Amino acid sequence: MTEAVSRPTLEAVAARAGVSRATVSRVVNGGDGVREPLAERVRQAVEELGYVPNQAARSLVTKRHDAVAVVIAEPEARVFADPFFALQLRGISKELTAHDNQLVLLLTEGRADHARVARYLAGGHVDGALVFSLHLDDPLPGLIRKAGVPTVFGGRPDWSDGGPGPVYVDSDNRGGAREAVRHLVGLGRTRIAHITGVLDQTSAVDRLDGYRDVMGDADPRLVVESDFTPGGGERAMRELLDRCPDVDAVFAANDLTALGALRVLREHGRRVPDDVAVIGFDDVLPVAEQAEPPLTTVRQDIEEMGRLMARLLLRGRAGETPGAALAQASGAAPAEASGAGVVLPTTLIRRASA
Repeated sequence: MTEAVSRPTLEAVAARAGVSRATVSRVVNGGDGVREPLAERVRQAVEELGYVPNQAARSLVTKRHDAVAVVIAEPEARVFADPFFALQLRGISKELTAHDNQLVLLLTEGRADHARVARYLAGGHVDGALVFSLHLDDPLPGLIRKAGVPTVFGGRPDWSDGGPGPVYVDSDNRGGAREAVRHLVGLGRTRIAHITGVLDQTSAVDRLDGYRDVMGDADPRLVVESDFTPGGGERAMRELLDRCPDVDAVFAANDLTALGALRVLREHGRRVPDDVAVIGFDDVLPVAEQAEPPLTTVRQDIEEMGRLMARLLLRGRAGETPGAALAQASGAAPAEASGAGVVLPTTLIRRASA
């Protein structure tokens, strides 16, 4: 059996640096009041000895855990099958890592998990929460508010309790949808359909609204609700072809939905884009580039959304007001940092499908 190696102590660092234990504690925990030459000696001693602070003891001093919960209001199967979540988590992870914070991932398989997540957040294990993929009737926002944990949301929230507005990061879903549909109109398409996402999420509602901004007088049969998955895209495309066999363009609520629609169009012998033009949303690589044909889509910077969410939370934890944190974290002018939210621009990426 390998013998356990004793860890360097705070006292050992103090002895090596020639300072008091209290001075080492202040430097290690980010406190003020230590002259720079002394602080540098402490940092050098920490490096030489390989000292690692005891997180539990450090939390008692700093009142911080250097840990952030990431709450995704989706079941595990959905989270690990959709590359959107991987990109957003990558952005969050990069920002937290840069500030020496740990990421704690919490998923909700069903309503029974909401109380578990709320108890964990209220238990003082983390300094804040990043929450995304909420549904309109989701009790999580209320439970999180009761837990008193600083929170930043991914996506535009759709509630108000009379208090300060929630801090959030979103993309211009409605504007991106308008640009996609206008592109299809510019191609001379007249029977333009929309396969929606789950309509209890604001991103799906905003994209449907963008479609309707351009196609306000369209046949209502050209809109079919789906669920942001390839299988949902397949089912919706079959329903569209049954309802409206003369459809000549499809705007899908995300790239995975578009992927399912492309499969069904191939099965039915419809050429893309000759017979039916197709546009997605997200620009998730390699999904969009490896689609057959490569997918025209609306790009949103998913990874940057994750980074901004984490940056806003960390700045808020440092005591900045939501408005100041928004402006500093996003680099946005006041007009772009509206209320308590940042809305990132989208861009139409043209490939072979439309």
